[in-house]
Amino acid sequence: MLYTGRGDTGRTSFFGESKRSSKASLLAEALGSCDELGSYLGLCKVKSQGYHIKLQNLWLDEIIRTVQGDLFIIQASLAGAEPAITEDKIRFIEELIHQVEREIPPIRNFIIAGGSELSAMLDVARTLTRQAERRVVAVKESDDQRVQPHNLTYLNRLSSLLYALARYTNFSLGIKEENPTYD
Repeated sequence: MLYTGRGDTGRTSFFGESKRSSKASLLAEALGSCDELGSYLGLCKVKSQGYHIKLQNLWLDEIIRTVQGDLFIIQASLAGAEPAITEDKIRFIEELIHQVEREIPPIRNFIIAGGSELSAMLDVARTLTRQAERRVVAVKESDDQRVQPHNLTYLNRLSSLLYALARYTNFSLGIKEENPTYD
């Protein structure tokens, strides 16, 4: 069944808890932001299949699929389940970022999002990552013990990766980056 009706009053429960919590709680907001990010990354993944972008012998859609799986691990751990983000997952993202940095020009100024549709979408995913990160920080600052040590590091690196991928996409397509003029 696709619905239970148990959440009709605006309350939900988390893994291993019998107590019902508000769907507007800090934890529900963090979980919802991670879910929103994962869903939007699904759109990026589908869109990326039309491009021939490869890093570390992985197509861009494969990289995004890996990230989506990692977001499920973060959500499960926030909800109280066992899975945890590992240092290996963080290192994988860092290696991708370093590879992009070796191939594109260094950043000299702020860059206006856009250029190509996929680059713009990856920039939106970056902002959704930052939103999810802020929500997870709020859960952590509420002294909730659910936030495992590597969750915040992963989200922080993920936003950097998505920024790098947005830039790399435009670079791969020969699209020049545009800087703000402040006039």
